[in-house]
Amino acid sequence: MRTHRRVLFVLGAVLLLGSCSLFGETDAPSRPVPEKERLLVGVGNAVETAPLRLGVSDGLFQRGGLTVELVELGDDDPIEALLDHEVDVTFASDVTLFHAAAEGTKITLQGEAYVAGTGSMALVTLPDSPYTEPSLLPAPRIAVPEPNGIGALTTRSVLGAAGVDPESITFEVIPFDGMIDALRDGHVDAAWLTEPHLTSAQKTYGARVLAHCAHGATADFPMSAYATTEAFGTANPNTLSLFRGLLAEAQQEGADDGAVRRALPRLTDVDGVTASLVSLGTYPQVVHAERLQRVADLMHSSGQLPKRLDVGALVPKEELP
Repeated sequence: MRTHRRVLFVLGAVLLLGSCSLFGETDAPSRPVPEKERLLVGVGNAVETAPLRLGVSDGLFQRGGLTVELVELGDDDPIEALLDHEVDVTFASDVTLFHAAAEGTKITLQGEAYVAGTGSMALVTLPDSPYTEPSLLPAPRIAVPEPNGIGALTTRSVLGAAGVDPESITFEVIPFDGMIDALRDGHVDAAWLTEPHLTSAQKTYGARVLAHCAHGATADFPMSAYATTEAFGTANPNTLSLFRGLLAEAQQEGADDGAVRRALPRLTDVDGVTASLVSLGTYPQVVHAERLQRVADLMHSSGQLPKRLDVGALVPKEELP
């Protein structure tokens, strides 16, 4: 395992009863007995994984019969971490997961993580930038954190709707923490940001929104999910059934924006002011194949996928309606 990763929480043996917390006890008469009581779950973006982090911290999974360890993935490839058995379940953007599936990686979706809300992802510029309208530049240079990722996908959609030829856009792969410098140096014309980076850039540098990316064809856009390998799912059906049920309970708590905002400074490196200002999306409780199909279909129509991907084939059969 990569030595720079750190395990965030190590929750002890299974407990049937827990102390009072934000999460209440469930009334379910029984739960599946897991084949594997200790589950390694890779996590990324603090806002998108907030309910899972909060559920682990407050003992929801422990009380439900599952020991969960959260492993920070940082800039590491979540699919590689999964295939190298460094994690049992990985968090990743839906675009990353669908690229992997299209390339033949056998994965199964275990839960949706996050759906973008109004103002939760955007193209931004600095206050003195002459780039003030999405249609102003015919061939803009846009900073994104990964090639052919969700940033490039949603940017092409939004700028294309504004009349810019998507094929004329140049994408520069730059980490979120390097995007402001790239804007200052004139290396890029705009940067694609999600929360909490978006609020941080606005608060600290006066970044200006050029275009909201959860808009039009990408309104309420599914952003990320949790997945495992098909082989792990076959070997551990009860473990993953239990994980999905407990994750749904954690995601339900994500409907309380106040709880999420209060948790971010405690569980992540997001400061209190930023946490109070971030624009939050929603945290689905179940995998909705039709909703996720929007992402795969946009990837196909934009040329990111050579043929249409059937997202329903990636969802456990017992989770399909």
